[in-house]
Amino acid sequence: MYCANCGTPITATLSYCNRCGMNLREKQEPGKTAPMTALLTAITLIAISALGIMLGGSLALKGAGFPVDFIAVFMLFTFLMVCLTEILLIRNLSRLTGSSEPKRYVMQPQQPPLELRPPAAQTFGEPMGSVTDNTTRTLEYARREN
Repeated sequence: MYCANCGTPITATLSYCNRCGMNLREKQEPGKTAPMTALLTAITLIAISALGIMLGGSLALKGAGFPVDFIAVFMLFTFLMVCLTEILLIRNLSRLTGSSEPKRYVMQPQQPPLELRPPAAQTFGEPMGSVTDNTTRTLEYARREN
């Protein structure tokens, strides 16, 4: 499981992301899903109604003695109107969800935590002289003879 905000791998039991602090337990507000549910219901009902109108209408027109060409035009016209309506409803649904294309997340390589990283290379400047350097240089070595 990954955080939706930063993409960090997380466990399912966490309430907040360890990296970015995003609340992982947020519930969707009912106001956000109501329009989507309404559009999905409308798309389904229009598709089922259109099939009923096309089949029932063609049977009724055939029983009334209309020519087959007229029935074919009726079915074609009904089919085109339903397709146009469905396309417009799906377009509104895609606008409601945020985009017409699905979001593609690119996983970026994550750096390990500081305690797991190798130590950074340090450059040291010139070593400072010892306090005793100046005093020992001025003294001359005296050799003892026994």
